[in-house]
This record gives sequence, C-alpha cells and structure tokens, in this order.
Amino acid sequence: MAKGLFDCSGKVTVVTGGNGGIGFGFAMGIAKMGGDVAIWARNAEKSARAKAELEAAGAGKVIAYQVDVSVEENIVNGFETVMEDFGRVDCVFANSGTSPRYNSVFDMPTEHWYEFQKTALHGAFFTLREGARHMKARAEAGERGGSLVACGSLSLFQGLAGKMEYAASKCAVAATIRCLAIELAPLAIRANIVAPGLIITPMMGEGEQARQVEAYFAPTIPMQRTGFPSDFEGIGAYLCSDASSFMTGETITIDGGYMVRP
Repeated sequence: MAKGLFDCSGKVTVVTGGNGGIGFGFAMGIAKMGGDVAIWARNAEKSARAKAELEAAGAGKVIAYQVDVSVEENIVNGFETVMEDFGRVDCVFANSGTSPRYNSVFDMPTEHWYEFQKTALHGAFFTLREGARHMKARAEAGERGGSLVACGSLSLFQGLAGKMEYAASKCAVAATIRCLAIELAPLAIRANIVAPGLIITPMMGEGEQARQVEAYFAPTIPMQRTGFPSDFEGIGAYLCSDASSFMTGETITIDGGYMVRP
C-alpha cells in the first residue's frame, strides 16, 4: 500500500478519456500512489491495455467502462455503476474531448459547433455535476471532502484563430469549476482546472508527425521541450490526495513555462 504525502489509497477516481493521453497520465499518478481508478472511454481494447498498466503500477483496483460522455444519461448511469462497484467517488477528472478541426471561423459549420460541445462542454459539465452529487451525499452523511478536476488548455488565456469551439468549451468549463469551488467549499469539496501546454499525445499524431511537432515547438518553450502524459502523474496524485485539501478554484498551468515567457 502506498504511503506518504500524496497517498491515494482508499480513494476512487473517475477519469473520462482515461485510457490514453493526459487522462491516462493523470490516472497513472493516482495508481502509483495506490488509488483506485475507474476509466471511462469508448475504445474497449485501448482501455484494457490501460487497465493492465495501471494495475501493474500499483493501483488498488481498476475497472474500465465503455462510457460515451456526449450523452447525459450515460454519465448518470456510469456514476451509478461506479458506486455499485466501488462504493464511493473521491475524485473526478473531466478530461474527455476532441481536437479542433478548422482554421477559420468562416470555415466552421454550424453543426460542428453544436456537435463539438456535446462532449467538450456538456459532457464535462454533467460529469462534474454528477460526481459532485455523490460527493455531496457522502458529505451530508458525515464524510466531507472530494476533488473535482477539469482539463483546460492555454486557450483559457490566448486566442487561437479558427479554434473557437475548442477555446469556448475550455473557458466555459473553467468558469464552471470556479462556481463549483465556491458552492461546494462548505462541504470540503474542492474544484480545480489543469491547463496543459503543448502535450504530445496520440490525438496530435504519432511517429514522425509527432516528432516534427515536438521539434518545431520545443524551442518556443522555456524548458526547451514539449510535455508528455507522464508530466500529469504528479498533479493527478496531488489533486486526488489530501495534500491538496486547501486548494480550490485554481487554474494550474502545466506548460514548461510557456505562459510566463518574457
């Protein structure tokens, strides 16, 4: 059993999009500190591989579920199943999303705007809301606490030409997190948002394509490298554990210093 400042043993974390990329990195940090993980994703084969890796890293218990968070009912039912299987929810990482496709506001079809928000905005909101509902019930029964986390981006601070659907969803979720932080603080439930910089994930391409992206952007980052999913292990363990019990309403940038460049 893991011990120490970031001990996550006995805590159950739901990670949407937890079978790869940033979500998997976040989950891996929790697994290494002995926590239990519920993976929500659509690709069962990929989730099975992630489950095996998390278990090998030291997770107490891992279950992978096929959950499409673009539908509210799936989220409600998903949490009910997690409660049946684990008995509690201590941490939620609303991470599921997709990449923007267009380079100009004039190219973006109306239907794409609405379809994109089903997962990126509405899915995140319903995931956070339903997770908070179970934490609130536990708090009212006498056990306060919990951690809600959303995945943002540097588009919270910078304009991205043609990426309005993506940036708008991230900014809306960040505002949601701040509202949750205030409303739920009396129950010792905290809410924070993680804002990644350039992170090399399969969503950005693999092999030579990924290497080209990394080589192009690394010189613009003060730490002279891009990020990787493993860079989210520490923040995952911290936000799940009681070490972060007095931290709420914050936006945590993990960007190698990109936002504070001179």
